[in-house]
Amino acid sequence: MNSHFHFLGICGTAMGAVAAAMVRRGFTVTGSDANVYPPMSTFLEEEGITLFEGYKASNIPPDADVIVIGNAMSRGNEEVEAVLQRRLRYLSLPETMKEYFLRGKRNYVVTGTHGKTTTTSMLAWLMEDSGLNPSFMIGGIARNLGRGGRFTDSDFSVLEGDEYDTAFFDKRSKFLHYLPELVVINNIEFDHADIYHSLEEIKLSFRRLTQIIPRNGLALVNADDPNCLDVVKGAPCPVKTVGFSDSSNIRILDVETSTDGSHFTLEGTRYYVPMIGEFNIRNAAMAIAAAQFAG
Repeated sequence: MNSHFHFLGICGTAMGAVAAAMVRRGFTVTGSDANVYPPMSTFLEEEGITLFEGYKASNIPPDADVIVIGNAMSRGNEEVEAVLQRRLRYLSLPETMKEYFLRGKRNYVVTGTHGKTTTTSMLAWLMEDSGLNPSFMIGGIARNLGRGGRFTDSDFSVLEGDEYDTAFFDKRSKFLHYLPELVVINNIEFDHADIYHSLEEIKLSFRRLTQIIPRNGLALVNADDPNCLDVVKGAPCPVKTVGFSDSSNIRILDVETSTDGSHFTLEGTRYYVPMIGEFNIRNAAMAIAAAQFAG
């Protein structure tokens, strides 16, 4: 069993959350970052993690079994070069999550150009409030949950699924590592022009994601977004569309908004969300539909 993990870029929100979770699982964890400062540095040190400021080959412990290389790392970084020269075992953060936290779990992955953090937070909170104690990884700090990431013994994991690439050595989207049972596709627009050359390239990555959803899983897709509908054409998994259009499988009806939020009806039940705007109402509807699939 691998026992010592060394993280390059450990002070990133997701990296820090996974590093801390690995300590709680009984692994030894060390890490380096260019910028080591509170609150993340304090949080990691309280978890018993030794931190190195700056990247030096000598930071990598001689007994390190696995090096977790963050998305911000690139060739020329002194520790990256040492890892490659020493032929050490290295993994990206998404691969680490897959191997040590997501395998065998019911993973609910929220994707799309916009609304990922909001929808992931709402879905994680719905599961938390229902007593499911889910693991979650969110690209922000949800007020109700008090943190951006945690891993529990629950069967359920709620993950913000980023279409950005995984690492300098793995140009696939991060979300392709997350072993999804359910995927939310909120919307698809051209984004990340530094790594994608066209909207079609982005859509290809989302199509690949639909190819790994099992037949007992589900893709929940924005019924009002032609790009989303195009991506799930011919998908091998069950698909349900959610939105305002007449053709939606799960249709949002009777919307009423006021200064303090929105009311809407979904499959005969009336809901309130303390936000306004079509995007947020659809985000909420996606979270509800996903939570219902979880029971």
